Amino acid sequence: MRLFGFLLHHYPRFSTGLARLETAFLRDRLEGMKIDRPVYVTSLARSGTTILLELLASIPGMATHRYRDFPPVWTPYLWNRFLQLVPQQAPAPKERPHGDRIMITPESPEAMEEPLWMRFFPGSHQPSRTSRLDRTTRNDTFAEFYRNHIRKLLLARNGTRYLAKGNYNIARLAYIQELFPDARFIVPIRHPFTHIASLMRQHQRFAAGQKACPAARAHLRRVGHFEFGLDRAPINMGDTEAIREVLRRWQAADEVGGWARYWSHVYSSLREQLDADARLREAVLVIRYEDLCERPMPELQRIFEHCGVSIDSKKTAESTSQFRPPHYYQGGFGAAERASILDAARATMLRYGYAPGDGSG
Repeated sequence: MRLFGFLLHHYPRFSTGLARLETAFLRDRLEGMKIDRPVYVTSLARSGTTILLELLASIPGMATHRYRDFPPVWTPYLWNRFLQLVPQQAPAPKERPHGDRIMITPESPEAMEEPLWMRFFPGSHQPSRTSRLDRTTRNDTFAEFYRNHIRKLLLARNGTRYLAKGNYNIARLAYIQELFPDARFIVPIRHPFTHIASLMRQHQRFAAGQKACPAARAHLRRVGHFEFGLDRAPINMGDTEAIREVLRRWQAADEVGGWARYWSHVYSSLREQLDADARLREAVLVIRYEDLCERPMPELQRIFEHCGVSIDSKKTAESTSQFRPPHYYQGGFGAAERASILDAARATMLRYGYAPGDGSG
């Protein structure tokens, strides 16, 4: 599978050619299939996107990518048909590499569509250029390919609604809404004190892991995972000078200052987009992770209503146990580090209802 992943990544004509052959094979079944109200969970990494993805993926009819879909993510229908024909022993769940209590198996939902975006929008992970795709963006080849890909995944899963997690989609909201006018977006956000602590912890874990295992670094490049680790690259939401300052801070070993400016850059850009675009604002639900932990039932109901899905009260109650603050941030930042975060992020925090004097997150 590692060799297959290498071929699919480094020989784009091979992977896109396989995908188009699959589309041609399924043409009669795909024709007329409607993509109804796709749901996108997106934000900065470590904001709660995975837990929300797992929760929504448990709703009947929701079809999403799974760990087992990579590397043959380009041919979702034929790959899944193949897996159905091959006897497999169900592996025991194990904690994912993040060390964050989330247990996974090959069947677990995961973000797997980023390789498609990278193929049709090359250079989108270069910090020196904007990653934003808006209502003026045009890429008809990608639009057709992406719609067919979603239809094939729905067909493979026997699903009625497409669900995607993709952290980089935070920079593509308006473009995705142009592709799917009825799309719904869930954007979790966390207090910068705990969010930055989590991001720093993961960056250290992944950088150490990639140094010890170069194959892991190659894998993350192929799946389009640049949030942290040796290939860490911030999302440029349209302010290149702000990103340059983030990189300068990181290069100067000012991890806290760099992450604080990055946090503010992403979420201030999001707020500005929503304030300026009523149609997008109606489609996007911003959820504070702290609110999910403190009052999960009403916040989950808001999410379900926004997505237009229903889930029984027993299932909702069972899901509330997933939302609790992690135990490994109890030490927190010192006074100087908190001051650095507030200096960079105070204005953005206020726009999301975070009081600068509240250090609990």
